[in-house]
Amino acid sequence: MEKILEVKELKTSFKTHIGDVKAVRGVTFHVNKGEALGIVGESGCGKSVTMMSIMKLLAENAKIDCKEILFNGEDISKYSEKQMEEIRGEKMGMIFQDPMTSLNPLYTIGEQLIEHYMKHKKASKKEAWEKGIEMLGLVGIPSPEKRMKQYPHEFSGGMRQRAMIAISLMCEPELLIADEPTTALDVTIQAQILDLMKSLKSKLNTAIILITHDLGVVADLCSRINVMYGGVIVETGSAEDIFYRGKHPYTWGLLKSVPDPMKKEKEKLIPIDGQPPDLLKPPVGCPFADRCDYTMKICMENLPPLFDLEDGHKSRCWLCHKNAPKVDRALNELEKVGGR
Repeated sequence: MEKILEVKELKTSFKTHIGDVKAVRGVTFHVNKGEALGIVGESGCGKSVTMMSIMKLLAENAKIDCKEILFNGEDISKYSEKQMEEIRGEKMGMIFQDPMTSLNPLYTIGEQLIEHYMKHKKASKKEAWEKGIEMLGLVGIPSPEKRMKQYPHEFSGGMRQRAMIAISLMCEPELLIADEPTTALDVTIQAQILDLMKSLKSKLNTAIILITHDLGVVADLCSRINVMYGGVIVETGSAEDIFYRGKHPYTWGLLKSVPDPMKKEKEKLIPIDGQPPDLLKPPVGCPFADRCDYTMKICMENLPPLFDLEDGHKSRCWLCHKNAPKVDRALNELEKVGGR
């Protein structure tokens, strides 16, 4: 498949008064055209910072370093702010985590919808207004002509999120980045938003990067998944690989902490003990070593590479090395998780 985005060795740090926080530490991944890629992991693992780095939307104390970031074959890592403004909104759209803080309360939904469209498409206000009505209708907002004239506070939480999606899709971007698009929404609205994104992906052939900590959300939408922890990707593969053939202990921990609605008997969820690593002083070895039941000496001393398994499935775990002494015990644990 043709790649729309390819990120190579991305590193992002933040300068603070107590030192540099190394939030992203050498992330490499790609997204194919028309594909939905999920990026999962607990809060603080580097998911959102990775995407904000690609879009160049970070604060001034951020330092971004990478080999290259290819978008449609062009290296955008060296783009100026003016050049990034040309592709943000038109070719790359982003849905932010909190629609209430992302929408300007002083402007109507219609005014916020047409702003980028008029800029990027050189359209008249009338043309942009008609396009805005069309997009609100596309994302399932009733009476779009009336809603265009209303302010964000007049929308419910689910409608604000739909409005944010409409704004992101106004110029029909080739890539849509969705940062926790269902956070703080009730389960019914969550399902509607996911159905909407699947429909838009099908109709517009838009590639989607979905950032979330909810494994159920990625299972419903994404064909491939990257699992992040401690600023690095610890496992990557198809949805089937991650959910049924996961090879990293952190992936197993995530799966064991999710309730299974298919089980009739009461099930006790198993949390992951311990705390994420301090990225002011990131560990030299595996970032998950302090919380892992299978830690070996090499885990504490050396960061494992992403071991190639099969068909694009990779795991950053020394258990995947052919000489790992605890691999049999770990694979037994894997079978328990895979048989959920």
